[in-house]
Formats: sequence, C-alpha cells, structure tokens
Amino acid sequence: MKLTVVGCSGSFPSAESACSSYLVEADGFRLLLDMGNGALGELQRHIGLYDLDAVFLSHLHADHCIDMCAYFVARYYRHDGGRCDAIPVYAPEGAEQRLTTAYADTPSDTSMSEVFDFHTLKPGAFEIGPFSVRTEKVAHPVDTFAIRIEHGGRSLTYSGDTGVCDPLADLADGTDLFLCEAAFTHGKEDIPDLHLNGREAGAHAARARVGRLVLTHIPPWTDAERNLADAREVFRGPVELAAPGAVYEL
Repeated sequence: MKLTVVGCSGSFPSAESACSSYLVEADGFRLLLDMGNGALGELQRHIGLYDLDAVFLSHLHADHCIDMCAYFVARYYRHDGGRCDAIPVYAPEGAEQRLTTAYADTPSDTSMSEVFDFHTLKPGAFEIGPFSVRTEKVAHPVDTFAIRIEHGGRSLTYSGDTGVCDPLADLADGTDLFLCEAAFTHGKEDIPDLHLNGREAGAHAARARVGRLVLTHIPPWTDAERNLADAREVFRGPVELAAPGAVYEL
C-alpha cells in the first residue's frame, strides 16, 4: 500500500495545507479518504482528476467533505469523454442530501447520485477494491467513522475526527501506521467527544501498539510541535506530523 497525504489541516485550510484528504493506493486502485476544503486541487498534484476509484468520507463536516461539491462539477459536467460513471462513495447516512444542500443548485435532487454511488457506512467489515476494511463509529458530534485498511499483510488506520474512545484503540490494534487526529492542545481545550490532543493521540497509539503514529488534522491555530512533543511523552514508537505530499509505503 501507498499512502499520500493530500491535505492535513484541521477545521480550515492553512497557508501550507488543504484540509483532510489522504490517498491510499494498491494494485492500481485509488481510494481517497476524505475530501476537505482545497483537497481537490491538491489531489491533482498526485493523480489525474478522473483516476479515483472510490471515496471514503469519515463524516459530513465541511473540512472533510466540502470539495465533493467541486468534484461533482468535474464529473457531472465533463464534456471530453462524456459524463463520468458513478464512483462509489462510502459515507455516513445523509451524504447525498448534505452535498446537494451545500451545492445549492444541482440540476435535480438526484443529480449527485448520477456521478456518486453512495453507500451508507455502518460499523463492520467489507471490501473496497483490493482492500479489506473495517469501520467503527467514533466520538464526534455527528456520525463519524474511523477506518482500518488492510492489504498484503499490512494495515493503516485513520481516526477521522474523534474524542477519546475505546473503539478507536481497538480498531487500530497492531496497525502498521496510525493516522490520528490531534486537533486540541493538552491542558488547553477539554471538550469531551470532539477532538484528541497530542497526548491523547499518543495514548491511543500506545494502547493499540501501533507501528508508527502520524498526527494529522492540526488546525492552523494549534502548535503542532507541542502536540508532537506531547504524543512522544506517552508513545515510544516513531511519531511524526503529517505534511502535504508526504508518502508512506506500507
């Protein structure tokens, strides 16, 4: 598997990064995890506009899904080669309605489903292309799913957005790479069931005995280096900050 960080800023884009979006590739199949603000433009640095095979949306907050509206335009109104076939989109319930509302002027109430084949996420195991995946609902104000992706004996786990919760650590158990949000600062924000801080992300990684921890979804107003230091205090394995364009081979 190959993981490419398309965007990793939390809540809104920074001057250096689009919001959450991560490209996972294996056997010629390309799966995108989230498509937040600015992600569609950055994605084209790595693959062609029509080269995606499937999309996973962890939840329906704008910083994880809003560029799907722009992607709708690219797929629905394509003239060269005609309209694109519907691409599978794995998302929480209500995704089609949310994106239609956000776009505000689709030709019809069902236009989104003409280019996006929506599949409603639930906790469980299933296949996406060559990947074996498991999803679990995590602690966030809206329905949000973490995902574990396995291929060729290797695995990566993406937290989505979450507060402290047991299902996340269980899902990440023994994973080779743990892509975990760390939006809050230890000792500063303390809001249950919303986001993790660096120390909490490190604690989840330690409990799950992961191979590598990559901190992501850090907003521009949060000190990323402090979150990195906090994570390293409780997790003794390799820890680093996600960065746009970073590539991990698994």
